[in-house]
Amino acid sequence: MKAGKIYLVGLGPGAEAHMTARAREAIADADVVIGYTTYIRLVQPLLSHQQVVKKGMAEELDRCEEAIVFAKQGKKVALISSGDVGIYGMAGPTYEVLFKSGWSPDSGIAVEVVPGCTALSSCASLVGAPLGHDFCSISLSDLLTPWPVIAKRLNAAACSDFVIALYNPKSGRRTEQIVAAQKILLHHRSGKTPVAIVKSAYRPRQSVVMTTLKKMVDEEIGMLSTVLIGNGETFVKEGIMITPRGYADKYVDFTKEIKEGEQAGHSLSMGLTGWHEIVREHLRLHPKQSMQITSERFDVPMGEVLKAVSEAGDRPIPGRTVERIKRKALPGLLITMKQVRIRWVAGAAEGTITLQDATWAVSESEVQLVGPGTSVALPIDSIKGIWLSRSGSGKTLFMTDRFGAVLLRVQVTAQSALRVAGP
Repeated sequence: MKAGKIYLVGLGPGAEAHMTARAREAIADADVVIGYTTYIRLVQPLLSHQQVVKKGMAEELDRCEEAIVFAKQGKKVALISSGDVGIYGMAGPTYEVLFKSGWSPDSGIAVEVVPGCTALSSCASLVGAPLGHDFCSISLSDLLTPWPVIAKRLNAAACSDFVIALYNPKSGRRTEQIVAAQKILLHHRSGKTPVAIVKSAYRPRQSVVMTTLKKMVDEEIGMLSTVLIGNGETFVKEGIMITPRGYADKYVDFTKEIKEGEQAGHSLSMGLTGWHEIVREHLRLHPKQSMQITSERFDVPMGEVLKAVSEAGDRPIPGRTVERIKRKALPGLLITMKQVRIRWVAGAAEGTITLQDATWAVSESEVQLVGPGTSVALPIDSIKGIWLSRSGSGKTLFMTDRFGAVLLRVQVTAQSALRVAGP
Protein backbone atom coordinates (compact mmCIF):
# COMPACT_ATOMS: atom_id res chain seq x y z
CA MET A 1 0.00 0.00 0.00
CA LYS A 2 1.25 3.45 -0.90
CA ALA A 3 2.11 5.52 2.18
CA GLY A 4 0.11 8.64 2.79
CA LYS A 5 1.04 12.19 3.66
CA ILE A 6 0.49 14.53 6.59
CA TYR A 7 0.05 18.22 5.91
CA LEU A 8 0.66 20.28 9.06
CA VAL A 9 -1.32 23.38 8.13
CA GLY A 10 -1.20 26.82 9.73
CA LEU A 11 -4.47 28.65 9.04
CA GLY A 12 -3.36 32.12 10.08
CA PRO A 13 -5.92 34.24 11.98
CA GLY A 14 -8.76 32.16 10.53
CA ALA A 15 -10.40 34.06 7.69
CA GLU A 16 -9.84 32.53 4.26
CA ALA A 17 -8.43 35.84 3.03
CA HIS A 18 -5.51 35.47 5.46
CA MET A 19 -4.71 31.85 4.63
CA THR A 20 -1.80 31.19 2.30
CA ALA A 21 -2.50 29.71 -1.11
CA ARG A 22 -0.54 26.61 -0.07
CA ALA A 23 -2.74 26.15 3.02
CA ARG A 24 -5.87 26.15 0.85
CA GLU A 25 -4.23 23.74 -1.63
CA ALA A 26 -3.25 21.33 1.16
CA ILE A 27 -6.77 21.27 2.61
CA ALA A 28 -8.26 20.78 -0.86
CA ASP A 29 -5.83 17.91 -1.55
CA ALA A 30 -6.51 16.15 1.75
CA ASP A 31 -8.69 13.05 2.15
CA VAL A 32 -9.02 13.73 5.89
CA VAL A 33 -9.03 17.00 7.85
CA ILE A 34 -8.33 16.78 11.58
CA GLY A 35 -8.54 19.67 14.00
CA TYR A 36 -9.93 21.31 17.09
CA THR A 37 -13.65 22.00 16.66
CA THR A 38 -13.16 25.77 16.33
CA TYR A 39 -10.50 25.28 13.64
CA ILE A 40 -12.81 22.99 11.64
CA ARG A 41 -15.44 25.71 11.72
CA LEU A 42 -12.88 28.21 10.29
CA VAL A 43 -12.19 26.03 7.23
CA GLN A 44 -15.75 24.82 6.67
CA PRO A 45 -16.14 26.79 3.39
CA LEU A 46 -13.11 24.89 1.99
CA LEU A 47 -14.46 21.43 2.74
CA SER A 48 -16.24 19.26 0.20
CA HIS A 49 -15.19 15.61 -0.11
CA GLN A 50 -12.93 15.38 2.97
CA GLN A 51 -13.60 13.19 5.96
CA VAL A 52 -13.64 15.48 9.00
CA VAL A 53 -12.37 14.49 12.46
CA LYS A 54 -13.11 16.96 15.25
CA LYS A 55 -11.20 16.88 18.53
CA GLY A 56 -11.41 18.75 21.82
CA MET A 57 -9.00 21.33 23.23
CA ALA A 58 -6.99 18.88 25.38
CA GLU A 59 -6.78 16.12 22.77
CA GLU A 60 -3.68 17.25 20.88
CA LEU A 61 -1.90 13.90 21.05
CA ASP A 62 -5.07 12.12 19.88
CA ARG A 63 -5.06 14.34 16.79
CA CYS A 64 -1.42 13.42 16.08
CA GLU A 65 -2.07 9.69 16.49
CA GLU A 66 -5.18 9.74 14.29
CA ALA A 67 -3.29 11.59 11.57
CA ILE A 68 -0.60 8.91 11.60
CA VAL A 69 -3.17 6.09 11.48
CA PHE A 70 -4.85 7.62 8.40
CA ALA A 71 -1.48 8.30 6.75
CA LYS A 72 -0.46 4.65 7.24
CA GLN A 73 -3.64 3.73 5.35
CA GLY A 74 -2.31 5.71 2.39
CA LYS A 75 -4.47 8.78 2.93
CA LYS A 76 -3.54 12.43 2.77
CA VAL A 77 -4.27 14.15 6.07
CA ALA A 78 -4.47 17.87 6.83
CA LEU A 79 -3.83 18.42 10.54
CA ILE A 80 -4.76 22.05 11.09
CA SER A 81 -3.86 24.73 13.63
CA SER A 82 -4.75 28.40 13.79
CA GLY A 83 -1.87 30.85 13.44
CA ASP A 84 1.39 29.15 12.47
CA VAL A 85 1.35 25.39 12.97
CA GLY A 86 4.97 25.45 14.19
CA ILE A 87 4.43 28.13 16.86
CA TYR A 88 2.60 26.66 19.86
CA GLY A 89 0.88 24.51 17.22
CA MET A 90 0.61 20.90 16.13
CA ALA A 91 3.89 20.53 14.23
CA GLY A 92 6.03 19.86 17.31
CA PRO A 93 3.90 17.17 18.96
CA THR A 94 3.22 15.49 15.60
CA TYR A 95 6.92 15.08 14.90
CA GLU A 96 7.49 13.82 18.45
CA VAL A 97 4.75 11.20 18.12
CA LEU A 98 6.06 10.21 14.69
CA PHE A 99 9.60 9.71 15.99
CA LYS A 100 8.28 7.74 18.97
CA SER A 101 6.52 5.39 16.53
CA GLY A 102 9.82 4.71 14.73
CA TRP A 103 9.19 7.05 11.79
CA SER A 104 11.97 8.70 9.81
CA PRO A 105 11.71 11.13 6.86
CA ASP A 106 12.53 8.37 4.37
CA SER A 107 10.34 5.66 5.92
CA GLY A 108 7.20 6.19 3.86
CA ILE A 109 4.87 8.79 5.38
CA ALA A 110 5.63 12.23 3.93
CA VAL A 111 5.25 15.31 6.11
CA GLU A 112 4.90 18.89 4.90
CA VAL A 113 4.72 21.90 7.20
CA VAL A 114 2.59 24.69 5.75
CA PRO A 115 3.33 27.93 7.64
CA GLY A 116 0.72 30.51 8.50
CA CYS A 117 0.53 33.99 9.98
CA THR A 118 1.00 33.61 13.73
CA ALA A 119 -1.06 35.44 16.37
CA LEU A 120 1.65 37.92 17.31
CA SER A 121 1.92 39.06 13.67
CA SER A 122 -1.81 39.33 13.04
CA CYS A 123 -2.45 41.07 16.37
CA ALA A 124 0.47 43.45 15.81
CA SER A 125 -0.92 44.47 12.42
CA LEU A 126 -4.10 45.72 14.09
CA VAL A 127 -2.29 48.11 16.45
CA GLY A 128 0.50 49.50 14.27
CA ALA A 129 4.12 48.34 14.39
CA PRO A 130 4.86 47.13 17.93
CA LEU A 131 7.27 44.43 16.68
CA GLY A 132 9.52 46.86 14.81
CA HIS A 133 12.53 45.82 16.87
CA ASP A 134 13.65 42.70 18.76
CA PHE A 135 10.83 40.75 20.36
CA CYS A 136 9.99 37.37 21.87
CA SER A 137 6.88 35.33 22.65
CA ILE A 138 6.14 33.61 25.96
CA SER A 139 3.17 31.39 26.75
CA LEU A 140 1.75 31.83 30.26
CA SER A 141 0.13 28.40 30.20
CA ASP A 142 1.70 26.23 32.89
CA LEU A 143 -0.23 23.12 31.88
CA LEU A 144 2.89 21.74 30.17
CA THR A 145 5.63 24.12 31.38
CA PRO A 146 6.32 24.65 35.11
CA TRP A 147 5.64 28.19 36.32
CA PRO A 148 9.22 28.76 37.62
CA VAL A 149 10.51 28.21 34.06
CA ILE A 150 7.97 30.68 32.67
CA ALA A 151 8.83 33.23 35.37
CA LYS A 152 12.55 32.90 34.59
CA ARG A 153 11.88 33.57 30.91
CA LEU A 154 9.68 36.56 31.71
CA ASN A 155 12.37 38.04 33.91
CA ALA A 156 15.10 37.51 31.30
CA ALA A 157 12.99 39.02 28.50
CA ALA A 158 11.97 41.97 30.66
CA CYS A 159 15.47 42.92 31.78
CA SER A 160 16.74 42.46 28.19
CA ASP A 161 14.16 45.01 26.99
CA PHE A 162 12.48 42.75 24.43
CA VAL A 163 9.01 43.58 23.18
CA ILE A 164 7.03 40.65 24.59
CA ALA A 165 4.01 38.84 23.15
CA LEU A 166 2.14 36.84 25.77
CA TYR A 167 0.25 33.80 24.46
CA ASN A 168 -2.37 31.93 26.54
CA PRO A 169 -2.41 34.76 29.09
CA LYS A 170 -5.48 33.71 31.04
CA SER A 171 -8.23 31.10 31.15
CA GLY A 172 -11.18 30.25 33.36
CA ARG A 173 -8.92 28.24 35.68
CA ARG A 174 -5.63 30.06 35.19
CA THR A 175 -6.27 33.58 36.46
CA GLU A 176 -3.19 34.39 38.54
CA GLN A 177 -0.46 33.92 35.92
CA ILE A 178 -1.11 37.22 34.15
CA VAL A 179 -0.98 39.06 37.50
CA ALA A 180 2.29 37.36 38.43
CA ALA A 181 3.70 38.19 34.97
CA GLN A 182 2.78 41.85 35.41
CA LYS A 183 4.63 41.99 38.75
CA ILE A 184 7.78 40.52 37.19
CA LEU A 185 7.67 42.97 34.29
CA LEU A 186 7.12 45.98 36.55
CA HIS A 187 10.44 45.22 38.25
CA HIS A 188 12.15 46.18 35.00
CA ARG A 189 9.76 48.49 33.13
CA SER A 190 7.76 51.62 33.72
CA GLY A 191 4.08 51.25 34.52
CA LYS A 192 3.49 53.58 31.54
CA THR A 193 4.89 51.02 29.08
CA PRO A 194 2.37 50.66 26.21
CA VAL A 195 0.38 47.43 26.09
CA ALA A 196 -2.06 46.19 23.44
CA ILE A 197 -4.58 43.43 24.20
CA VAL A 198 -5.98 41.89 21.02
CA LYS A 199 -8.74 39.29 21.10
CA SER A 200 -9.81 37.13 18.13
CA ALA A 201 -7.81 39.06 15.53
CA TYR A 202 -9.59 39.14 12.16
CA ARG A 203 -12.50 37.11 13.50
CA PRO A 204 -16.11 38.24 14.07
CA ARG A 205 -15.60 39.04 17.78
CA GLN A 206 -12.34 40.91 17.32
CA SER A 207 -11.48 43.52 19.96
CA VAL A 208 -8.44 45.75 20.48
CA VAL A 209 -7.63 47.54 23.74
CA MET A 210 -4.70 49.92 24.23
CA THR A 211 -3.56 50.28 27.82
CA THR A 212 -0.40 50.34 29.95
CA LEU A 213 1.61 47.77 31.86
CA LYS A 214 0.29 49.14 35.16
CA LYS A 215 -3.35 48.89 34.11
CA MET A 216 -3.36 45.85 31.83
CA VAL A 217 -4.76 43.35 34.37
CA ASP A 218 -7.81 45.59 34.80
CA GLU A 219 -8.83 44.83 31.20
CA GLU A 220 -10.67 41.75 29.93
CA ILE A 221 -8.12 39.09 29.01
CA GLY A 222 -8.83 35.50 28.02
CA MET A 223 -7.51 32.49 26.11
CA LEU A 224 -8.36 34.14 22.79
CA SER A 225 -6.29 37.22 23.72
CA THR A 226 -2.71 38.01 22.81
CA VAL A 227 -0.98 40.64 24.94
CA LEU A 228 1.71 42.79 23.30
CA ILE A 229 3.98 44.58 25.78
CA GLY A 230 6.30 47.30 24.49
CA ASN A 231 9.95 47.84 25.32
CA GLY A 232 11.61 50.96 26.72
CA GLU A 233 11.31 52.79 23.37
CA THR A 234 7.77 51.79 22.37
CA PHE A 235 5.28 54.64 22.11
CA VAL A 236 1.65 55.23 21.14
CA LYS A 237 0.62 58.12 18.92
CA GLU A 238 -2.84 58.68 17.47
CA GLY A 239 -3.77 55.23 18.72
CA ILE A 240 -0.90 53.55 16.86
CA MET A 241 1.68 51.54 18.81
CA ILE A 242 5.22 51.78 17.43
CA THR A 243 8.53 50.29 18.51
CA PRO A 244 11.30 52.28 16.76
CA ARG A 245 14.10 50.46 14.99
CA GLY A 246 16.55 53.35 15.43
CA TYR A 247 16.29 55.33 12.19
CA ALA A 248 15.84 58.57 14.14
CA ASP A 249 19.26 58.04 15.74
CA LYS A 250 21.00 57.81 12.38
CA TYR A 251 19.10 60.06 9.98
CA VAL A 252 18.11 63.72 10.30
CA ASP A 253 14.32 64.03 10.68
CA PHE A 254 13.76 60.77 8.74
CA THR A 255 15.34 62.21 5.59
CA LYS A 256 18.17 60.66 3.58
CA GLU A 257 20.60 62.98 5.33
CA ILE A 258 22.98 61.08 7.62
CA LYS A 259 23.67 62.56 11.05
CA GLU A 260 27.17 63.84 11.70
CA GLY A 261 29.52 61.02 12.66
CA GLU A 262 27.40 58.30 11.01
CA GLN A 263 27.81 56.48 7.69
CA ALA A 264 25.24 54.83 5.47
CA GLY A 265 25.65 51.06 5.52
CA HIS A 266 27.73 51.13 8.71
CA SER A 267 26.83 50.38 12.30
CA LEU A 268 25.42 53.14 14.43
CA SER A 269 28.02 54.86 16.63
CA MET A 270 26.79 52.70 19.50
CA GLY A 271 27.87 49.63 17.54
CA LEU A 272 30.68 47.35 18.72
CA THR A 273 33.69 49.51 17.79
CA GLY A 274 32.03 52.74 18.83
CA TRP A 275 30.67 51.18 22.00
CA HIS A 276 34.17 50.15 23.07
CA GLU A 277 35.30 53.75 22.68
CA ILE A 278 32.40 54.86 24.89
CA VAL A 279 33.63 52.45 27.59
CA ARG A 280 37.14 53.84 27.29
CA GLU A 281 35.91 57.43 27.44
CA HIS A 282 33.88 56.60 30.55
CA LEU A 283 37.02 55.22 32.25
CA ARG A 284 39.02 58.28 31.22
CA LEU A 285 36.44 60.39 33.03
CA HIS A 286 36.32 58.00 36.01
CA PRO A 287 39.88 56.67 36.33
CA LYS A 288 39.32 55.30 39.84
CA GLN A 289 36.26 53.24 38.92
CA SER A 290 36.86 49.50 39.10
CA MET A 291 36.49 47.23 36.10
CA GLN A 292 33.73 45.37 37.94
CA ILE A 293 31.67 48.54 38.47
CA THR A 294 32.20 49.49 34.82
CA SER A 295 31.01 46.06 33.72
CA GLU A 296 27.89 46.41 35.87
CA ARG A 297 27.24 49.97 34.69
CA PHE A 298 27.15 48.92 31.03
CA ASP A 299 25.52 45.56 31.89
CA VAL A 300 28.06 43.59 29.83
CA PRO A 301 30.46 40.74 30.61
CA MET A 302 33.82 41.73 32.11
CA GLY A 303 35.58 40.37 29.03
CA GLU A 304 34.01 43.10 26.89
CA VAL A 305 35.34 45.83 29.19
CA LEU A 306 38.79 44.23 29.30
CA LYS A 307 38.90 44.01 25.51
CA ALA A 308 37.81 47.64 25.16
CA VAL A 309 40.60 48.85 27.48
CA SER A 310 43.21 46.63 25.81
CA GLU A 311 42.47 48.39 22.50
CA ALA A 312 42.99 51.95 23.81
CA GLY A 313 45.78 52.47 21.26
CA ASP A 314 47.29 55.97 21.13
CA ARG A 315 44.70 57.33 23.59
CA PRO A 316 45.54 55.35 26.73
CA ILE A 317 43.43 55.47 29.86
CA PRO A 318 45.39 57.31 32.59
CA GLY A 319 46.73 54.92 35.20
CA ARG A 320 45.18 51.82 33.64
CA THR A 321 46.26 49.26 31.04
CA VAL A 322 45.02 45.81 30.04
CA GLU A 323 47.19 43.28 28.24
CA ARG A 324 45.81 40.16 26.61
CA ILE A 325 47.93 37.11 27.36
CA LYS A 326 48.21 34.15 25.02
CA ARG A 327 47.16 30.87 26.60
CA LYS A 328 50.51 29.26 25.78
CA ALA A 329 52.16 31.84 28.05
CA LEU A 330 50.07 30.74 31.02
CA PRO A 331 52.61 28.30 32.59
CA GLY A 332 55.36 30.93 32.63
CA LEU A 333 52.97 33.55 33.94
CA LEU A 334 51.89 31.41 36.86
CA ILE A 335 55.42 30.38 37.83
CA THR A 336 56.30 34.03 38.49
CA MET A 337 53.50 34.18 41.07
CA LYS A 338 55.30 31.95 43.59
CA GLN A 339 55.51 33.41 47.10
CA VAL A 340 52.91 36.09 46.30
CA ARG A 341 50.02 37.02 48.54
CA ILE A 342 46.93 37.15 46.33
CA ARG A 343 43.21 37.63 46.62
CA TRP A 344 41.32 35.26 44.34
CA VAL A 345 37.71 35.00 43.23
CA ALA A 346 36.13 32.09 41.38
CA GLY A 347 32.37 32.29 41.00
CA ALA A 348 30.81 32.95 44.41
CA ALA A 349 33.90 31.75 46.28
CA GLU A 350 36.77 34.02 47.25
CA GLY A 351 39.67 34.18 49.65
CA THR A 352 43.22 35.34 50.34
CA ILE A 353 46.17 33.01 50.13
CA THR A 354 49.97 33.15 50.18
CA LEU A 355 51.35 31.14 47.32
CA GLN A 356 54.49 30.13 49.21
CA ASP A 357 52.11 27.72 50.92
CA ALA A 358 50.24 26.85 47.75
CA THR A 359 50.93 25.87 44.16
CA TRP A 360 49.73 26.68 40.70
CA ALA A 361 49.56 23.69 38.43
CA VAL A 362 49.04 23.88 34.67
CA SER A 363 48.40 20.65 32.80
CA GLU A 364 47.08 19.90 29.34
CA SER A 365 43.57 19.74 30.77
CA GLU A 366 43.31 22.30 33.60
CA VAL A 367 44.67 25.19 35.60
CA GLN A 368 44.68 24.45 39.31
CA LEU A 369 45.34 26.51 42.44
CA VAL A 370 45.86 24.32 45.53
CA GLY A 371 46.53 25.54 49.06
CA PRO A 372 45.50 24.99 52.67
CA GLY A 373 41.72 24.64 52.55
CA THR A 374 41.68 25.94 48.98
CA SER A 375 41.29 24.20 45.65
CA VAL A 376 40.36 25.97 42.44
CA ALA A 377 40.41 24.08 39.13
CA LEU A 378 39.53 25.38 35.68
CA PRO A 379 39.39 23.22 32.55
CA ILE A 380 41.85 24.65 30.03
CA ASP A 381 39.26 24.46 27.24
CA SER A 382 36.89 26.71 29.21
CA ILE A 383 39.44 29.56 29.29
CA LYS A 384 39.04 31.70 26.17
CA GLY A 385 40.54 34.96 27.42
CA ILE A 386 43.47 35.76 29.76
CA TRP A 387 43.91 39.38 30.71
CA LEU A 388 46.47 41.18 32.88
CA SER A 389 45.08 44.46 34.18
CA ARG A 390 47.29 47.12 35.77
CA SER A 391 45.81 50.01 37.72
CA GLY A 392 48.27 52.13 39.67
CA SER A 393 50.51 49.66 41.51
CA GLY A 394 47.83 46.96 41.55
CA LYS A 395 47.65 44.04 39.17
CA THR A 396 44.78 41.66 38.48
CA LEU A 397 44.72 38.53 36.38
CA PHE A 398 41.38 37.67 34.74
CA MET A 399 40.45 34.43 33.04
CA THR A 400 37.22 34.60 31.03
CA ASP A 401 35.04 32.13 29.13
CA ARG A 402 33.83 32.41 25.55
CA PHE A 403 31.03 34.75 26.60
CA GLY A 404 33.42 37.09 28.44
CA ALA A 405 32.26 36.01 31.90
CA VAL A 406 34.97 35.80 34.56
CA LEU A 407 36.01 32.27 35.51
CA LEU A 408 38.85 33.32 37.82
CA ARG A 409 40.08 36.67 39.10
CA VAL A 410 43.40 36.89 40.91
CA GLN A 411 44.30 40.18 42.54
CA VAL A 412 48.00 40.46 43.32
CA THR A 413 48.67 42.37 46.54
CA ALA A 414 52.48 42.39 46.38
CA GLN A 415 53.83 45.17 44.16
CA SER A 416 55.55 43.97 40.97
CA ALA A 417 55.05 40.36 42.01
CA LEU A 418 53.33 39.41 38.76
CA ARG A 419 54.96 39.62 35.38
CA VAL A 420 54.57 37.87 32.07
CA ALA A 421 57.18 35.22 31.41
CA GLY A 422 57.68 32.74 28.64
CA PRO A 423 56.57 33.07 24.98
